[in-house]
Amino acid sequence: MATSPETEHPVKAFGWAAKDTSGILSPFKFSRRATGEHDVQLRILYCGVCHSDLHMAKNELGFTQFPMVPGHEIVGIVTEVGSKVKKFKVGNKVGVGCLVGSCRQCDLCDRDLENYCAKQILTYSMPYYDGTITQGGYSDIMVADEHFVILWPDNFPLDAGAPLLCAGITTYSPLRHFGLDKPGMSVGIVGLGGLGHLAVKFAKAFGCRVTVISTSINKKEEAIGKLGADEFLVSSDPEQMQAAIGTLDGIIDTVSATHSLFMLVSLLKAEGKLILVGLPQSLEIPIFPLLIGRRAIIGSATGGLKETQEMIDFAAKHNILPDVEMIPMDYVNTAMERLLKSDVKYRFVIDIASTLKAE
Repeated sequence: MATSPETEHPVKAFGWAAKDTSGILSPFKFSRRATGEHDVQLRILYCGVCHSDLHMAKNELGFTQFPMVPGHEIVGIVTEVGSKVKKFKVGNKVGVGCLVGSCRQCDLCDRDLENYCAKQILTYSMPYYDGTITQGGYSDIMVADEHFVILWPDNFPLDAGAPLLCAGITTYSPLRHFGLDKPGMSVGIVGLGGLGHLAVKFAKAFGCRVTVISTSINKKEEAIGKLGADEFLVSSDPEQMQAAIGTLDGIIDTVSATHSLFMLVSLLKAEGKLILVGLPQSLEIPIFPLLIGRRAIIGSATGGLKETQEMIDFAAKHNILPDVEMIPMDYVNTAMERLLKSDVKYRFVIDIASTLKAE
């Protein structure tokens, strides 16, 4: 006989879940596994709201398993550790990001690139090693293997810091991996949303010269005055774009809407890289500007666990925090509607500890 989500594991849990492709979230009783010998159990205090939570709640990526508790920007306090856990103790501040499992044996895992492992297990809506479906952080407690848990710096805010576990590592990783982390380098950031504003903050902390590229002139003051960008280009202004051709060492493109890449590639210096971290459904590849400058268009997704820990420590050292709007749990459906309209500066964070009430 099939077990219900409420009884398949011994530890009672409570959260909000999407039950069907409407994406509407509602209260949901389920269960978590007992803390295994390599596991960490945490009481969730805050959880960021990521655009992919919205995609998954509506099954727009095609592999959602309902009912589904979203959330992969999870921070909290350790309440229990398994007998063989080495890195954590009860009372530690910790985070869990996009992954809770991988094969741990392949070349990619050996290179601390678990996020590209063919057998990676996402934090929600995927079969875990025991065959049960993972559930995310819009909930009261979490159990995760210690390898996939991040130690949170003591002096660093948990609430505002939560979105770093997805939005932060998604922008930090390509800047580091592709060498766009050197003082004096010219880096372009396309889009000034949840990902883009963090890309600006990280690139500035690396000492780069930062150009924000946006469709909206209205974001110029925010980009330069508040976030410290050096230049601002309106992508729909041909004169501005023409004047900047061949000036950038690399570009981080955070935009998830369909858009033209032709002029973006042209902004790159010879051998420059346009790195896509957004998720548009499809894009046209402009071949000519790639060929004449030996330029590259590259994709990048989140980061491995070692790099995520490095990112959190770097953010704490340089006081890099997302700009967030704190919301109660029962506001989440309204937040999703606003997220669809890009009506947030720049990330929602759910105050789980104060507002998630078990029914």
